[in-house]
Amino acid sequence: MMKKQNRTTKFASAITCAILAVSAFTPMRAFSQAPAADGTNARVNDALKRAAKYLISVQDPATGVIVHTKGAGNATAMTSLAILAFSAMGHQPGDASPEGEAMKRALDYVLKPENQEKDGYFGQKDGSRMYGHGIITLMLAEMLGMGADEKQDALIRERCRKGVELILKAQRVRKSEENAGGWRYDPGATDSDMSITCWQTMALRAAKNAGLDVPKEAVDLAARYIKKNYDPSQKAQGMGGFGYASKGHELSTTAEGLLALQVCGDYESEEVKMASELLFKTGIKAGDSWFHYTSYYYAQGMYQRGGKYEAEGKKVIANVMLPVQARDGSWEGPGNEAGNGKIYSTALAVLSLAVKNHYLPIYQR
Repeated sequence: MMKKQNRTTKFASAITCAILAVSAFTPMRAFSQAPAADGTNARVNDALKRAAKYLISVQDPATGVIVHTKGAGNATAMTSLAILAFSAMGHQPGDASPEGEAMKRALDYVLKPENQEKDGYFGQKDGSRMYGHGIITLMLAEMLGMGADEKQDALIRERCRKGVELILKAQRVRKSEENAGGWRYDPGATDSDMSITCWQTMALRAAKNAGLDVPKEAVDLAARYIKKNYDPSQKAQGMGGFGYASKGHELSTTAEGLLALQVCGDYESEEVKMASELLFKTGIKAGDSWFHYTSYYYAQGMYQRGGKYEAEGKKVIANVMLPVQARDGSWEGPGNEAGNGKIYSTALAVLSLAVKNHYLPIYQR
């Protein structure tokens, strides 16, 4: 009971802008939802339970690391994605359960001092670069106040603070006007792209709303960069999209742009309205380029948009995810995602399906 109160308190201080930036929200609880007529909710819940068992089964009992095969790369980032997935299913590191114990051991691994450079950078040792740094920092921000004990809580806060400082320092690198405000693969990079920028933006908003020192200007600069990649050429058809590092209509980066601007508190701009309409009309399907990555942003972005977009997003994600789950509870990435491994695909699939639970602050409106 006490741990539940701690988690609720954390939600009250750390709700993430749109993922996170809202002025009123509901603390964590088990939301009662009437089962869908076709049994979709029951099938989703079953899929999530099987995914949790898979993630537990591949955890190294000695180190706590969660990767698809022993010695796989990006270990800190992948373990962090798995922690987020467990939390999205309603589990906590202090729970007396297999999931809770797995989270505790995984956090202990991520928090090892050798996994973070002196300047706060997480992306060096495991090779995940700024992608991984954003993911890890976001995870730590979401876990503030939810460690298994006071010692773990203190380490989470300290590592997260240093991670945020590195993100802010990287944003301040002198860049051209078209790249200003964003992030790229390395902290010292002078260019930017949407994908890495969105992870850093979510990490900053999560940290800011958890009470860490994040200047509003940093979030505003990120939003400004994101809008530079918006292409209004289909506005006459009621649609618009985002490109990867320039104006465009790529499905994955349009989903990123939709969510990221809402993360920054922008719910009614032309960019948000047109991007949500493009995704509503286009949808996603298994086998799409960057399928799991797109699904993750699509699920959250459409949920935040609400109304018909939320309903469509929930239906589409269930329809595309449930049929391709493996018997062992995992998911594999198709095509250009195949090399990322099952932890990447499984964690992102869980995060896409679990939007309905509202357990993580990033899933609250």
